Amino acid sequence: MRNEEDLHTLTGAYALHALGREELTAFTAHLAQCASCRQEVAEFSGTTARLAAAVAAAPPPRMKDAVLHGIDSVRQLPPRLPADERPRTVSGVLRRKAGPLALAASLVAAASFGGLAVWQHQQTEEAQQRAQGTELRMRDLTSVLAAPDARTVHGRTSTGAVTSVVSSQRQDKAVFVGTGLPDPGPGRTYQLWYDDHGTMRPAGLVDRDGATLLQGDLRKASGVGLTLEPAGGSPQPTTAPLMLLALPA
Repeated sequence: MRNEEDLHTLTGAYALHALGREELTAFTAHLAQCASCRQEVAEFSGTTARLAAAVAAAPPPRMKDAVLHGIDSVRQLPPRLPADERPRTVSGVLRRKAGPLALAASLVAAASFGGLAVWQHQQTEEAQQRAQGTELRMRDLTSVLAAPDARTVHGRTSTGAVTSVVSSQRQDKAVFVGTGLPDPGPGRTYQLWYDDHGTMRPAGLVDRDGATLLQGDLRKASGVGLTLEPAGGSPQPTTAPLMLLALPA
């Protein structure tokens, strides 16, 4: 486990999702308490998202036509043979077969090239969508963590996991940070709730570790809770809260 001074050096690796599990757990808990690191993460995350969007472009359709057109105009050079070796003659039968074989090879190449172009285009679109989703998520998270009016409360779940909630009344948003949450088990998930002075309101599902932006209106909530629910979440809590933190007034 790194000491507190070392944790300040992990902002870049955190933005790049390059931390190991132990370092991620330690740094996520540190991030909820360190304003300077939150600011650095916000800056690094913006750069990372822009780099993630720089994906390879699919080749233009005219490239395939140019390659296929050039196949017929390129002559294959004869192999270099020793001086005492005579070139073998090609029978008329083989010459007659060469045309159909060349055509078949061209068709296979065209099909392969077309399939590769489609696959590359699909991969490009998927990568761009993932990059955009990551950028939006990181932008929302870091805007709360680095907000001038950000307030943080800390606690532990009934299982001993360390939890923090960072809230910004000005942005009407809150971020939950959990470290050390055990595996919820098959068919189960962790769910966040806003506590509206005794009435629990769904606020989204949460991963085992890391930061999660709560969904919904923050301003009328007096606290944030965490429960273990069936996969997909529930409209109302079905278990006792693992954690219930009061938000700053």
